[in-house]
Amino acid sequence: MTRMRKGHGVRKGQAVATGLLVLAVTTGCKTITITPNGGLSPSAPSASAPGRAEAFPAQTADKAPPRRARATKAPRRTAKPVLARGARGPKVRELQARMAQLSLFRRKPTGFYGRQTAASVSAFQRRRGLRRTGTVDRATWNALVSRTRPPTRAQLHPPAKKTAKKPVGKPPRKPAVRRDRRCMTGRVLCISKRSNTLAWMVNGKVRSAMDVRFGAQYTPTREGTFRIAFKSRRHVSSIYHTPMPYAMFFSGGQAVHYSADFAAHGYRGASHGCVNVRDRTKVATLFQEVKPGDKVVIYK
Repeated sequence: MTRMRKGHGVRKGQAVATGLLVLAVTTGCKTITITPNGGLSPSAPSASAPGRAEAFPAQTADKAPPRRARATKAPRRTAKPVLARGARGPKVRELQARMAQLSLFRRKPTGFYGRQTAASVSAFQRRRGLRRTGTVDRATWNALVSRTRPPTRAQLHPPAKKTAKKPVGKPPRKPAVRRDRRCMTGRVLCISKRSNTLAWMVNGKVRSAMDVRFGAQYTPTREGTFRIAFKSRRHVSSIYHTPMPYAMFFSGGQAVHYSADFAAHGYRGASHGCVNVRDRTKVATLFQEVKPGDKVVIYK
């Protein structure tokens, strides 16, 4: 009985072994076969699935897939300027003359590339749709040349306008002298603020006349009728410490006297209230003739 069970068990184990399917699990590039005794053994790939290992290659966890490199943009090249601020010479003069043809440079060509020239170039670039830099690159120069004519010599070197030189300190245009009636009798220094003149008159007749100037806005020369109080040939102001040669005082500290500043700068200056004379010879002669007590009339 025991032998029969033992033989039956052997036959049953062989039947199970022959009935088992051999499972092939493909891991990576190797095939593992499950044997009837439950063991694992490697074997070659089955003929029924050729190339399966090649279709699914093994991937390792520590090796990342390669990244595609980003395309980098090439740096933008800036056009090399042909002319820029600070440049000098005939090329700059030609540039200015061509800009003048387009009414973009309203001065005479100087040959110096300064702020005005840069502004003209920038305006031209804006008009033509170019990049506004204020400097002349090759594209700007070509656009300018194609829209202008070669400048003539007169355009490159325009003649300067001749203007008559005005004498230093020329007085304003004098209106017709209107003598005040107070000047018509006696010995009078007749001084007109309207015509900027002093007339030395005796009984209505003019003995001499000279240009004069008066005080400024805050130190005006007084108007009215006065008398010569005293004279001082080499007087120096005690307030302003300035020379007052041939001074003839008529109202406090105000006097008729020679002024070196008036002689040098004319009507661009003013006195501190005195009546300044710029002709030294005339005022010296007047100083000899005028006496204390003579009348002084100052009017507009």
